[in-house]
Amino acid sequence: MAFIRFADRPAFRNPWAEFERIRQGLDELSRSYVDKGKVQSRANVYPALNIYEEADRVIVTAELPGVKAEDLELSIEGDTLTLQGKRDSRLSEAGVSYHRREIESGSFSRAVALPIKVDSEHVGAKLNNGILTITLMKASELTPRQIKVTAE
Repeated sequence: MAFIRFADRPAFRNPWAEFERIRQGLDELSRSYVDKGKVQSRANVYPALNIYEEADRVIVTAELPGVKAEDLELSIEGDTLTLQGKRDSRLSEAGVSYHRREIESGSFSRAVALPIKVDSEHVGAKLNNGILTITLMKASELTPRQIKVTAE
């Protein structure tokens, strides 16, 4: 009868360890990308949005701190709302050495599918304290109507 020493056995290998290694690699890949030899952090989806519906309108709010109204461009094509704009960078500050830099600057573009049809002729947008509020009136065929019943 042969005796197998514990030291002679191959080390137990966790079959899930390779999947974990791949997941960590994908997470790292999604967190950063290489642009002209320089690693840059990728921002989350920007700008952050809330979309909600009222009886006769759809409201979209977007967080846009540091963005000026003249630097924004909004458009509606079909059922897609597109926000484009830019936030100025503060790289011109002389003698500044950042320890952490998380506030993104530069151009952005975000397109979202609207949950219902809207009347593209009746749209309002207001930027107040870094919050953009877009009011989109529902299309006339979607707004509820009262039907008067008459007796003969």
